[in-house]
Amino acid sequence: MTAFNVIRVRVKPGREEEFIEAHRSGHFEAEGARRAVLLRTGDRSYCLVGEWDKMESIVAARPAMAAFATRFRDLLEDLGSGLGISDAVSGEAVVDRRV
Repeated sequence: MTAFNVIRVRVKPGREEEFIEAHRSGHFEAEGARRAVLLRTGDRSYCLVGEWDKMESIVAARPAMAAFATRFRDLLEDLGSGLGISDAVSGEAVVDRRV
């Protein structure tokens, strides 16, 4: 079953272009990764969305994803509420409707 991971972050003021460029120029490969999308969701707010062939692929790729994040970790601000610099969730698709 297809799986997705979503990571919500907030970029420090004045650092958005660096953040976007880190994703545009960065190269991340992992077994089972299908695609990655960077969404602007608000003022300095972004979500990274990954599509994977299965949940086990996400789990196996977590060390590689953490290593990739070192490229831009210093560009992120703390989200507060004890979350740190990111709010991440992942899971298997239960409904997939293509229009």
